[in-house]
Amino acid sequence: MNTSTSDAQQGMGGFLGWIERSGNKLPDPVFLFFWLILGLVAISVLAAMTGVSAAHPTKIDPATGTNQIISATSLLSAENIAKLWVDMPKTFTHFHPLGYVLVVMLGAGVAERVGLFGTAMRAGVRDVPNALLTPTVVLVGMIGNLAADAAYVVLIPLAGIIFHAAGRHPIAGIAAAFAGVSGGFSANLLPGQLDALLFGITEASVATVFDGFTANIAGNWFFIAGMTFVFLPVIWYVTDRMIEPRLGAFDPSFAAATGAEDESDRPLTDAERKGLKNAGWAVLFVVGLWTYFTIGPGTPLIDESASAEAQMAPFYKSLVAAFFVLFLLAGWAYGKGAGTINDHRDLVKMMTGAMEDLAYYLVLAFAAAHFVAMFSWSNLGLILAVHGADFLSSTNMPAWALLTSIILVSSLLNLFVGSASAKWALIAPVMVPMLMLLGISPEMATAAYRVGDGATNIITPLMVYFPLILIFCQRWQSNFGLGSLAATMLPYSIGLLISGLAMTIFWVVLDLPLGPGASVFYSM
Repeated sequence: MNTSTSDAQQGMGGFLGWIERSGNKLPDPVFLFFWLILGLVAISVLAAMTGVSAAHPTKIDPATGTNQIISATSLLSAENIAKLWVDMPKTFTHFHPLGYVLVVMLGAGVAERVGLFGTAMRAGVRDVPNALLTPTVVLVGMIGNLAADAAYVVLIPLAGIIFHAAGRHPIAGIAAAFAGVSGGFSANLLPGQLDALLFGITEASVATVFDGFTANIAGNWFFIAGMTFVFLPVIWYVTDRMIEPRLGAFDPSFAAATGAEDESDRPLTDAERKGLKNAGWAVLFVVGLWTYFTIGPGTPLIDESASAEAQMAPFYKSLVAAFFVLFLLAGWAYGKGAGTINDHRDLVKMMTGAMEDLAYYLVLAFAAAHFVAMFSWSNLGLILAVHGADFLSSTNMPAWALLTSIILVSSLLNLFVGSASAKWALIAPVMVPMLMLLGISPEMATAAYRVGDGATNIITPLMVYFPLILIFCQRWQSNFGLGSLAATMLPYSIGLLISGLAMTIFWVVLDLPLGPGASVFYSM
């Protein structure tokens, strides 16, 4: 395979070139949090010295009967210094996203390693009619987000091979799959790992100001399902009507390698088909088990003694465990059928490997946990949220306009900081409480962030898989450079941003539910 990267190494000019150069100057997200913590310490000292404060919106001072005044606290105070060093293990291990992600990945890592995700994606796109090839690739790409890295490594190069076999331009297939997997990063028919990660950060951000909020991993379920059906025709149209005509007819003489013998294009074996059948039965079993726990005798996942609004709380909280069991049993069932698991020792090794893959995330979570915690200790999160809410309230902007601005900010920030969790950990501690004070729910704030985050994933060279996609393209056209890839993906980015904004406005204006028990608006 020819992996010439001369064009990529030369970079590009214009706006995208400026993004690439500016973003490359930023430190790794782990150290970005370290520098932000140092800046936060300095700001907290200055704010404490100048008496910066705000009235807490929900806490009443019993002596005066008025809202309690919260003042900025220096992070160099004796109390906060002691809290930093004494509570360091607690600060890290009690970081909400950590437990959610580790539990889900214990199961998802097994499903990925046994080959379930890759085989399912191959089965989904191999024998599709030519007329439905683009939408099928895009839909499998969006659903493939549940498989994390597997969607990038398996589906995107496979899409190029299948498009070529169908007499279409292979780079159009790669572009469509990339837009589905990465542009539609938050779109899906089911909640998954990303929901656990983002809602963990949302819960931690709410806790810096308010008590009593518990994250619901299904809090964006209806919204992300809606995104799937909105984004699908957009990516389909851009691929078939804009990108493929621009690419023209594929000339095999330009191909660095056709990839016709690529392992990812081989037919499914009988063992793999048996594994997929076993996995299907395992999925039905888990769905039936959770249904029984919800409506069966004793209703263990329904709190019948609670108020009507809180009765479903145990069910929502159990969804993290549900996805762990779902991925684990489906992976195990597939592995036994396909012959990729021999005994329970293989299963344990795969679960261990899934934790090894999270090594970088653990380091990042350690830094993010302390940034979020120290932001709370300084009281700056509450103060900024209160004063920011007061300012925005004075502008009389409707909710849809506020959320539109958040989407645009998220999409711009995404050009410089590629990690979805790092960006959300940076802005959520202020954004989520501020929007709550304006009557917008944490679930809606998270949904708006997701729209902006996904739209520009596919045009920033700082996206971790961008160089890999470039290499996939160069397998078919060796002179396809970084600028060529960015220009190819730009129409998708614009289309996804516009359609995502329109969908968000539509959702807010009609006040549609975002997921089970999750609404657009929030009452303090």
